Amino acid sequence: MPDKRLEVQSFEGLLAEFAKKVGASVIIRGLRAVSDFEYEFQMALMNRNLAPKIETVFLVPAFDLTFVSSSLVREVARFGGDVSQLVDPTVQQALKRKFGK
Repeated sequence: MPDKRLEVQSFEGLLAEFAKKVGASVIIRGLRAVSDFEYEFQMALMNRNLAPKIETVFLVPAFDLTFVSSSLVREVARFGGDVSQLVDPTVQQALKRKFGK
């Protein structure tokens, strides 16, 4: 059952502007590896500059999921691969609708 406190939306443009528009107070970003940190840190600082009242929180995945990226999941789904162990069922259904597999 979906959590009523969570809503997923797509957008175009700057994340900080979108977050302000929807009244968000927190941006959640994932860090899979040390190599992600520098880019994500720079992005968090820029978002803080653009929207000082919005905090960025970094989450670290479970060890067995550190290899998973949204790009990789989309690529596997695009070619009809099974991503059921990697994403929420709602996401899996959206990927099936998008890629028709």
